[in-house]
Amino acid sequence: MGYWKSKVLPKIKKVFEKDGTKKAAAAEACKSFDDSKEEISKEFEEKKTELHPKVTEIYEASSAEIKILVKEPKEAGIKKSSTAVHKFLEELVKIDFPGSKQVCEASSKLGPVMVSGPVLFLFEKVSTFVVTEEKKVEPPPPTTVAEEETSGKEKEIAIEEEKEKEDEVKAEPTPSEPAKVEEAEPVKP
Repeated sequence: MGYWKSKVLPKIKKVFEKDGTKKAAAAEACKSFDDSKEEISKEFEEKKTELHPKVTEIYEASSAEIKILVKEPKEAGIKKSSTAVHKFLEELVKIDFPGSKQVCEASSKLGPVMVSGPVLFLFEKVSTFVVTEEKKVEPPPPTTVAEEETSGKEKEIAIEEEKEKEDEVKAEPTPSEPAKVEEAEPVKP
């Protein structure tokens, strides 16, 4: 029992403490970032005009995973593509995007997943530049109630006609299987 307590147990504790210290460091990094969010937002608003072309350029050069994450920031997406997220953060640091340096440092030490809150915050800020440009899709023209009723009846009729055609097709023999005709043997004289 003495060997267990003196040799094995300390090694096991050491393994599990590493994860605990990493989580504590991540929590502290997230807290310090949360405290500076207001400053980052102010700096972001001040530099908005000069950052716009740079951010759009970085966004367009980034992978499809990052484009999806910027449009719809989710923790699951950060977990799936953590290396791409870190590369994107490094690109934001190069253009002096507000808050990106702090998040990139924490991400390099702890991983983007551990500091997902600040990463999502930056992605939301980046999306203000990007999403507004790509959402210039015209909404469909509004339909009136009477049109919806008639189109609903037309759809029902079309569906019934399709079912009838399918039934007819099933009833007809397929041309790939020729009908077998049995020939009578010729009568021998």
